[in-house]
Formats: sequence, structure tokens, C-alpha cells
Amino acid sequence: MLDPVRQEVVTQARTVVVKVGTNVLTAADGRLDPARLQALADQIQRLRQTGRQVALVSSGAIGAGLGRLGLGKRPSDLRQLQACAAIGQSFLMRAYQECLDRHGTNTAQILLTAGDFDSRARYLNVRNTILTLFEWNVLPIINENDTVSVSEIKFGDNDHLAAMVTNLLQAPLLILLTVVDGLYPADPSQDPTAKKLDTVPLIDGAIMDLAGGGTSSLGTGGMRSKLRAARLATAAGESVIMANGTNPGVLDAIFAAEPVGTLFLPHGGSVPAWKRWLGYTARPKGRLVVDAGALGAVKDKGRSLLPIGVLQAHGHFNKGDVVALCDREGHEFARGLTNYAAGDAQRIVGLRTEQIGEVLGSVPYEEIVHRDNLVVIE
Repeated sequence: MLDPVRQEVVTQARTVVVKVGTNVLTAADGRLDPARLQALADQIQRLRQTGRQVALVSSGAIGAGLGRLGLGKRPSDLRQLQACAAIGQSFLMRAYQECLDRHGTNTAQILLTAGDFDSRARYLNVRNTILTLFEWNVLPIINENDTVSVSEIKFGDNDHLAAMVTNLLQAPLLILLTVVDGLYPADPSQDPTAKKLDTVPLIDGAIMDLAGGGTSSLGTGGMRSKLRAARLATAAGESVIMANGTNPGVLDAIFAAEPVGTLFLPHGGSVPAWKRWLGYTARPKGRLVVDAGALGAVKDKGRSLLPIGVLQAHGHFNKGDVVALCDREGHEFARGLTNYAAGDAQRIVGLRTEQIGEVLGSVPYEEIVHRDNLVVIE
């Protein structure tokens, strides 16, 4: 008997983000596996023929470059990795297009950095581009721009990028295709009695503790990165399925509501598009540490953050930038747009409203972060 929860998830998902990892696409020697790539393309095409909109977030550029050059082993040097990406990205896109040519489907390449999500204007441009590609019945294939990405603008891995694209599109379902069958309570290679978790209602600390720290041979993401990505998407009201992309017909099975992989359920209601960007996409430029009273007012009562409740202001931020709101222990619980630049914010922390004018000469805003520009994320 099919799981009615899974049936509901896949039936209601009219927009789907599929993320495929490097090791799903490549053979043991690091070269792209043509048969597996074709099988994936065929399944995506069948999914699109149901009327669904599909965005593909695909790793594999660096792996394709390694295989193309015959290096066999992933370099650790940044410039060599970027050069591999430059070589492999065009080869990867050509391989996808050749696989989809038999279906008469056009593909489009979108290369992104985290900076594209930090800027509200660029964020909306990316969204509008993908929606236009959907209108034209083109398959968007999205990857991190590894050739130019450095630590300041990297997502970290394509799992995180896929979650951000899911939030960008308000897609009800993110599918993470990896080389494991799902999430287990223990390592099945060490504990043969461990049974796959079919459904996870909430990704809490106990679930995160189930992740090991390892990564696959050519990829950058391990189980922890996938759980972080799943938590990012489910917190915004979307479902996530993590499954083994090397299994034949895995996407077909998922959309037949078969118990494939692990289903992570959303918690809380769907978050509006504006608040998705503010709370779950743009990276904070600074931190405001607040006292217990301000924490309760913002988190539990939906109030604005006043300077009197702020203990410390850290970072280099300007008026209108995204800042993180943290408790005394440094735990982030909300994000918002600051009404004050860092210098002025540091001067008015702990002050009552009538004292702001004495320090700054005027009171441009009573709130350091207004509740209309604030999202509680935990």
C-alpha cells in the first residue's frame, strides 16, 4: 500500500527542483557515465511531460573536467579546481543537451554565485529568467560558477544551492539525488540491522547528529550538507526527498509515491517570497546580539527590535542590509533589514528612544529592525 503522505507530496508538486551529485553522474574513473546521464535525462523528460516544471541543479563540472584531462584525482589547489570546472562545464552541458536532443528538449545553462542571492535585484533577475525558461519549455540546468567562486561567494556545495533555488522558485519539492539510499539511524555498512528512515517529520539536532562528516570521492557534500539543505527547504514550507540517484528509475519511483529514499516533511506554513529571501537566502552582513526581553518580544510577540534590547552590534553593514539577530549565546533566531549602519548601531545599543537623538542628533527610526522587515527563522 502506497503512503498517502508521499502521494500527496508528489501529486501537489507542480514545480520540482532536482539536484544530482557528481558521483551519480560519473563512473569510477571520474568520467561522465553516458548511460546514467541518459537515464536521468529520460526520467526528467517523463516528469516534464506530466506538466510539471523542473529545474535541474547539477554538479559534475569539476568531475567532468578531471575525467576529460585524465587526472583521476580531485586537486586541492583552488586554481586547478577552477580550471577543471572551466573545462568540464561545457562538456557537461553538451552531454545533457545530447541526451535531451532525442526528446526535442532545449536546455539552458545558469551559473550562480552566492552574491546573486544576496542582492535582491539579482535574486529577482535569476527568478525571472528561470520562470521565462519554464514558459518556453526549456530545462534550466543550474550549477555554481566554480570558475570564479572563492570562499566569499561560494555556496559551499550544490546541496545548499539547490535548497536556495527551491526557495527562490517556491517549489513544493526538492529531490536530492546522491549515492546513498536515504538517511539511516546508523551507518548500514557498520550496522547491518540499521533500517532506512522512510519519513522524517522534523530535522532537529538529533537528526543532524545522524550525519557523518565524510564526503564522496569527487563531490564536496556529505550527509551533513544534505541535511542542512533539507532543513533550509523544509523550514520555508517545502518537502525534500533524498534518494540514490544510481538506482535505475529512481525519479519514476519517487513520482509513483513508492517508498524510495527518505522524505523530509515541511514544518510550519509556506513562507512568502519576500520573507524567503530575507530569512533563508541573503547572507547577513552583521549580527545584533539581544537580551532576553528583546528575544521574547521579537520571537514570541512579533514586535520590532528596539535599540534598548540590543547588547552588541558586530560586522560592517549599511542601512538596509540584512543582519542576523542572535541571543546572548550567539544562536541566530531571526534576520531583518537594519535601519542603521554599523557605526550608528554601535553608538545606540542599549539606549531608550529619547536617548537616540542625544547621541545621533536626531531619531531617524525608533526601531533598529522593524517587524515588517524581520523574519523569525527558529
